[in-house]
Amino acid sequence: MKLSIRGVTKSYAGRRGETSALSAIDLDASEGEFVSLVGPSGCGKSTLLHIAAGLEPATTGGVALDGEPVLGPGAELGLVFQQQTLFPWLSVRENVRFPLTLARSRARGLAAAPDRQAARVEGLLRLVGLWDFRDSYPGELSGGMQQRAALARALVAQPEVLLMDEPFGALDAQTREQMQELLLHLIRRHRITTLFVTHDVDEALLLSDRVVVFSGRPGRVLASVHVPFPREARAPELKLDDAFLRLKRELLALLFGSARSEAQRDRWLSGLTSTQPEGGS
Repeated sequence: MKLSIRGVTKSYAGRRGETSALSAIDLDASEGEFVSLVGPSGCGKSTLLHIAAGLEPATTGGVALDGEPVLGPGAELGLVFQQQTLFPWLSVRENVRFPLTLARSRARGLAAAPDRQAARVEGLLRLVGLWDFRDSYPGELSGGMQQRAALARALVAQPEVLLMDEPFGALDAQTREQMQELLLHLIRRHRITTLFVTHDVDEALLLSDRVVVFSGRPGRVLASVHVPFPREARAPELKLDDAFLRLKRELLALLFGSARSEAQRDRWLSGLTSTQPEGGS
């Protein structure tokens, strides 16, 4: 399923007047594509993700899935946030199964026979390494295990688009790397269209097919950069590869303003591997 964002702006009214968070965002994620959004804090990346999820309205513009406008959250969208949103009174297994009990999932035929539900939940819990903890409660799990459960819950209703907002940002370095490896495995196995917000350029380059660089507030797209590394070749060791480090330096130059003029920034862009403007094929 293709995700299309067209002309999206977002403004907030405050005591000091109106604040613009996003400025005319045009962005696509093709079917099965993994797109990361990077940019300085406060540039509106998370706001854009919430708009894409139907959790927050845009001031102008809109979001569509295969041409159909997104008017609110739906079973076709899987959501994973930095702060896990598991229900503390439900076991891990019950948390993962919960989306299948919702009316919107039943409408898509995803809440079929209980044995089929149970088989799907078990398969996902085994996939994320939590089957042995299926009867534990969220408070009994580490942060990384909670995020594994949240990821399984996001996938259980077979979403066609996965929206992830800094899902590993609160984890320690070792657990974060383990979660990145797990996500790499999952995106190889399930080619779900994914929009992923992160502050970590290494993470964006390791996971993504394309990295979109945002400016400071109000957020706008500075560059859309194709990542040349094939999915099957991606592993944590890739971060030490010369080509990876070269692309990282170029992205950091854009991100932190090392390119001091528009002309200089354009020269950076012309040197990026397979860079193309938003909306290109």
